[in-house]
Amino acid sequence: MRRKKEFASLIGGVRVPLSGAMDGYSNDVKGLGLEWEVKARKEGFKTFYNWLEDEREQPEALAIKADRKPWLVVMPLDTFLKMVKE
Repeated sequence: MRRKKEFASLIGGVRVPLSGAMDGYSNDVKGLGLEWEVKARKEGFKTFYNWLEDEREQPEALAIKADRKPWLVVMPLDTFLKMVKE
């Protein structure tokens, strides 16, 4: 719950109370015209962070895809917020 509240604050959004617990309360945060599902893990997502922090490549974002799944874009929140504000 702490990360959901933190993320909502960072994007100027609102946390959805009881998200996922009851019908009509889907996703965790609403903001920037989107509904967000917030995921946080102590040791999770290491590979994404390693790719984004690669000193040689220095990517601004990742484009990732699993077989038979749609493309996903992963980027630091600051990068995303700059894009949204432009």
